[in-house]
Amino acid sequence: MRGAPVIAAFTRAGAALASRLARDLGARVFVPERYAGEGREVFSNLSLNPDLDSGSGMVGEWAGRWFDGGETAALVFVSAVGIAVRAIAPHLRGKTTDPAVVVLDDAGRNVISLLSGHIGGGNALARRIAALTGGRAVVTTATDLHGIEAVDEWAVENNCAIENVSAVKEVSAAMLDARPVGVAITDESVSPPWPVTLWLRPRVLTLGVGCKRGTAKETLSAAVEDFLGGAGVSPLSLEAVASIDRKRDEPAIVEFCRERGLPFLTCSVEALRGVDGPFSSSRKVLEVTGVDNVCERAAVLVSGGALLRSKTLYPGVALALARRRGSR
Repeated sequence: MRGAPVIAAFTRAGAALASRLARDLGARVFVPERYAGEGREVFSNLSLNPDLDSGSGMVGEWAGRWFDGGETAALVFVSAVGIAVRAIAPHLRGKTTDPAVVVLDDAGRNVISLLSGHIGGGNALARRIAALTGGRAVVTTATDLHGIEAVDEWAVENNCAIENVSAVKEVSAAMLDARPVGVAITDESVSPPWPVTLWLRPRVLTLGVGCKRGTAKETLSAAVEDFLGGAGVSPLSLEAVASIDRKRDEPAIVEFCRERGLPFLTCSVEALRGVDGPFSSSRKVLEVTGVDNVCERAAVLVSGGALLRSKTLYPGVALALARRRGSR
């Protein structure tokens, strides 16, 4: 999950503008040492290589930290476009993973959405910054210019994962040409209804998990893959993993969630006992945890919905699946 924006500035006027923007955006500001102060951080303090100077090398390293760590929602450069391009170029990976990059001059007149305008939210951020500076948002994506809602931006705004990003370009081109498009919005694994189908997977499913202490992450991952396949749903539609609070530090579950960018939500025994529903009951689970069922109750409690697939046992692992209420 990405956090708040980070802002880089290189002139006195740019540093002052960055500080003003940071208050509205909840951002961190990084500057050369001579402009430090007023809550601004210094590039060199983050450098892993003390031999780098304060020019493009250090700025490129700074950019790489935020690209590679997945820690930030956006990089904002108060600079010339060339500085931003050189800094981010070695770190570009793909449109589904790269953060948004926005560039503006130190007077705030031109605010350019440079990268990840749709999925990363760069276009929206550029417009927001322009509203704060009184400047002009420069957005170059074709759908925006022609007043057509971009399907990848719609997916982000509606909490959908894009399964086959390669189809976005073809669907967008068809929309610009006023041709029919094929977009399927479903958590179900079904055959493509059109020759070119863009799959959008709504994040509406909660996976309930119970497992023995010390279960290997590979064992859990294999069980989940088989379980979701048996349920006929896409793994991309998972929005959370749920369990009992005594499992909050279970390495297999924590690592599984980290790899997939999923929140791991845990529930108290009292909360699990209070969930109504036709749950399966296990005396052994009751003796160990204090509640007769963990995976089903946790999935229903966290999702606020109903069971889609009931408790299924694998070696050392119990899984259940619930769909959020009102999502169909």
